[in-house]
Parts: sequence; structure tokens; C-alpha cells
Amino acid sequence: MKIKVNQLANAIRFLSIDAVQKANSGHPGMPMGMADVATVLFKYHLRFNPKNPSWINRDRFVLSAGHGSMLLYSLLYLTGYEKIKLDDIKNFRQLNSICAGHPEYIYNSGIETTTGPLGQGLGNSVGIAIAAEIYRKKFGPKIIDHKTYVIASDGDLMEGISHEAMSLAGHLKLKNLIVFFDNNKISIDGPTSLSVSDDYKKRFISYGWNFIEINGHNEKQINNAIKKSCKSNKPTLISCKTIIGFGSPNKSGKSISHGAPLGEEEIKLVRKKLKWSSPPFEIPDEILRDWREIGAKGEILEKDWLNELNKSKPEIKEKFNNLNNRIFKNELNNLIASEKEKYYQEKPFMATRQCSMKAIEAINNLIPNLIGGSADLSGSNNTKTSNSIILNSKNYGGNYIHFGVREHGMAAAMNGIALYHNLIPYGGTFLIFSDYCKPAIRLSALMGIRVIYIFSHDSIGLGEDGPTHQPIEHLASLRAIPNLNVFRPADMNETLECWEASLNNEKGPSAIILSRQKLNYISKIPDKKNKSLMGAYELNISSHDNKVTIIASGSEVSLALSTQELLKELGVNSKVVSMPCQELFDQQSDEYKNKILEKDSLIVSLEAGSLSCWYKYLKKDDIALGIERFGKSAPYKDIYEDMNLTSNKIATIIQKKLRE
Repeated sequence: MKIKVNQLANAIRFLSIDAVQKANSGHPGMPMGMADVATVLFKYHLRFNPKNPSWINRDRFVLSAGHGSMLLYSLLYLTGYEKIKLDDIKNFRQLNSICAGHPEYIYNSGIETTTGPLGQGLGNSVGIAIAAEIYRKKFGPKIIDHKTYVIASDGDLMEGISHEAMSLAGHLKLKNLIVFFDNNKISIDGPTSLSVSDDYKKRFISYGWNFIEINGHNEKQINNAIKKSCKSNKPTLISCKTIIGFGSPNKSGKSISHGAPLGEEEIKLVRKKLKWSSPPFEIPDEILRDWREIGAKGEILEKDWLNELNKSKPEIKEKFNNLNNRIFKNELNNLIASEKEKYYQEKPFMATRQCSMKAIEAINNLIPNLIGGSADLSGSNNTKTSNSIILNSKNYGGNYIHFGVREHGMAAAMNGIALYHNLIPYGGTFLIFSDYCKPAIRLSALMGIRVIYIFSHDSIGLGEDGPTHQPIEHLASLRAIPNLNVFRPADMNETLECWEASLNNEKGPSAIILSRQKLNYISKIPDKKNKSLMGAYELNISSHDNKVTIIASGSEVSLALSTQELLKELGVNSKVVSMPCQELFDQQSDEYKNKILEKDSLIVSLEAGSLSCWYKYLKKDDIALGIERFGKSAPYKDIYEDMNLTSNKIATIIQKKLRE
């Protein structure tokens, strides 16, 4: 007996209804409304293999409307993904269940990215689509020819990030990107007309997209729209007119089906209306068999693809294996050691943003996986180098993206690039604008993916642009994010080390914080060891019989050294500790930490920013020096003077404390 699409879709609906009801928490309305679209997509179009969820040429399916997570979990279970069992669905939203409240990225599970904060999935999908074009350019359409499909909600398109992401996708002509807009006209507060009157068609056409309107419950219209989208030379938005809570006699089309269980009595009525007689969590054998057959087709698709790859020219296969499997750790270590030796001889007086550019230039020659960019600040962030090749709609073979003034979209797209397949994205803006990137940074850290954020103009040291551009609380804010390494290098040597540490960290993102102003070269010996990996290290000791330890990061390390010289002239010996990364220092042994920050020493922390993240290193009578108010518009040396951050004033404060 041939199973109809609506029967297959009902399996999604009832798994979603039952899971939300059992959890007494969740969003049943969206999975009920988009079940028909998802079923047509998976049955007739989506290339995927549940036996190998990480097959590189699979179509990506991104649920940007992450509140409807049961749609995704139902699809993964029904098509046979091994990591999603029926018991997991029964434990939806319970402790340690893979079926979390919103989708959480787990490698090789079928959950492509972490979504929930609306708009982030859309931003990720743009990065995934960019990465796919990069791979297609490298290996040809016979090896990489997949699509990126997204389900987005009204809320996704309300969020400002959607404008940034969709505008960029249109500009880059990402024809492999297809977005289904669940246009049910309902949000949590009620009808979307309460807050939105956008003309979506005009909006997306202005971005350079195709726009197709369909009935999201009509199999033929859904199928034809996908076919048309797959032949397009532009990204496509398919506006699916759907009914939220489809099948619910009393709650369909209403906001009450959006974010709460339907209730036992209403579920009985839905079962009756949709002619579904199976008890909770039970899928009729013939329907489950059809779903599993849909999933099984992927094994044949991947086998055919492997044959195509094996028939490729030897240079294509070698390039493919290098990009996907080669580990550069030893070569990178040797490169960084060589660069450190070179710059030790030169001892450059250079802003760390310029140091970073030198590092990128050297690394680009070694690692083809590196994909860079900037939010319209390439010349200020120094993220673009002499070997950067611009990636655009006419050349996907580049390694550098002009993201435009789209910090939020850039950061989310970088997550998508990192999720694709062994590409390493980095992108730059000013540290003050890390606020615009914060939601995506947080998700990088939550997913544990390698993304490198470059933030220049790191403090009041940027000078005349004034307090609107001078970050004060931003270092503390970034350091508060779990699983994010925040590096603030002090010179060329430390910048190279921080880049090496960031590239070798495959379990989370890094933020490299860079100065606008030129800084002295501070490293004392051409040491091959990466001291920044320890988070903090002893930089200079005026005498082992010292009474004071000054710990600093970034540009303030030079200030600490000049203060140390002045103290020595005044008969006070001290130790200067450079702390480029608090997170790495906090991971060291107690023995090492006690060696660096001795208990019988007066510890003075020094950083041109918020004090809050330094108190954990200080005893009751120690000193934290920094800034707890906004900056000023003036030459940077004048601002440091105004903020009492000069060697004379710091030395005076230390002397006074020692006399107490």
C-alpha cells in the first residue's frame, strides 16, 4: 500500500504533539504546520545518509525556527539516524536528552547547528552556503553539488540579523541556499499583524532573491517550488502559507498552539480529525517503513558519489584529502617558531593589529583552510593581507570575504563556515562592536567550534574616536562567556603565539584582542616554547627578592615594564607577569599559578578596562588598576594620563600601599 504524504507528515505531527505533551513544555504548533513541507523535502529532494550524517556532499537542513525542534527530532528518528532513538523523543526537554528544548549541535548526529535564538540559523546557513561554494570551486560540481535548506519563522525574519544575512546571501548570489518561510502569521503575542506589515516579496526581491508563494499544505505546490528553486541562479525564499497547529480543531491558527502543550483533550480531537488511531509515540509499521526507506536512499547516493570521487583526477583527490584530513599542527608550530625568531631579531615597534596581519600572512601560505573577512574594517583590523583573494559572486575561489557593515551576520556566517567541513573562519571588527557579535560568539562557544574573532581598537588607546568607540566593559563581557578563549597579546611574539593557540583549539572559539596604537617589542628571549599557552608567564624580574607582582595584558604590559623600571630606581623590586589569556591561566595547576602569583607578594593588576575580571587573582590588600567609567575623546596618551594609567602614577600608588 502506497503511503500518502499527509500520512507521513502526520507521523511528524503526532511525535511532536506527544513529546511536548509528555514534557509539559515546548512548541507543538510549528511542527504541526510545517510537517507537509518537511515531508515533501525529505521524501523527494533532500540528499542525506542517516548511516553517515557527516557525508560532505549531503544537503544541509537547518531549522532556524529552533523552537519547533520536535520537527527536526521527529525527522531524524523517522529516517533512521542512530543518535535519535524513540526513548530520546519520549525524554524531550529532559536532563541530558539529545532532544533538547532547542536544537543543539552534536557532530555526526544530523543536528547541523545550534539554533533557537531567532535569526542565528539563517546566519549560519549563509556561512554554510558560502563554504559549499568554496568547496564546489575547489573540487567541481561533480564532487560538491548539494543545497542548503532552511526553515525560518516570522520571528527569524523580524530579527535584524535576517536583513544582514539575507542581504549578504543575495549579494553573493548563493544559489544553493533555499529558505522555507513558515508564513503562518502567528507569533507568541498573537497575530504578526500586531507588529509587522512588511512586504516580504519586495524585501527579498530587493536583496536579489527569488520569491515564491505557495500553500504549505499542498504537496504539488511544495514540490514544484523546490524544483524551481534548485534550478535558479539566485537564493530562493519559498513563502509557505501554513496553519500553525494544523489539525487541532480548537487551537489551529491561534497563538495558543505556539508555545504550550495542546492538552490531553485537544490531542484526542486532533487524533480523531487526522484519523490517527495509534497511541502516543507509536508509529504504524507501514508509515515507519516508508520513512526508513526514504532515509535508506542516502546510502546509494553516497556510494554513487564515492565512485565519482574515485574517478576524479589524482590532483583533485589529493587536494580533497589534504583539505579534509591533513593536520598542520607540527608545521604550524615550526612556522610560528621561525617567525618568532625572525621578529626577535627585528624587535618591531608595531600595533598588535599589524602584528596580527603579519601572522595571518604567514599562516595563509601554510593552511589553505583559512577563510578571512571583516565587517567593512579590513584596513583598520588588518585582516586582509597581500595573499588575500577576494571571494565574491564571480569568484568563490577566494579566501577573503567583504562582509560589509554586518557584524551580527558576519559572526553567524562564520559559525556556518566552521560547521561546514574543516574550514577555519576568522573575521574582524572593532572590540566595541563585539556587542553586535555576542549572540553568535556565545553559540560558537556553546557548540565548541573553531571560530577566530579578531577585535582591534582594544581600549582607550584608540584615542580620538572617543567613548562611543572605546571599549571599557567588553573584555570582561567576553571573558564571562564559557569556552571562549580571550587573547590580548602584548607584542609580535605574543600575537604569533595567540594565533597558534587559536588555530590549534578545535574545541571552541577564540577572540584575539588587538591594539590600534604601536607597542614596544617586549619578549626577552627567542623562545620556541609558546608561553601564551600557559595563559600567563613571568616576563621580567628586577630581583628575585621582589615585593610586588604587576600582572597586565596587551598594551598595558609595556606600561607595567616602564613602571617596573621606575620602581627599581625607587628601590622597589618587582616582577612583571604578562597574562595574554585568563582562561588558559585558570586551567593551569595550582603549583604553576602560585609560582606566577606568589602569595606573599603585593599583586597589582593593570588593564585599560573593567576591573571585574581581575579580582579573582587578588588578595584583600592587593590593587586592581583599570577603568570603571567611559573614556574620552583625545589623543590616547592624554586619556591614559587622565585615567591615572601612567608609570609615575602607578608607581606612586604602589609605594603608598607598601608603606601602609
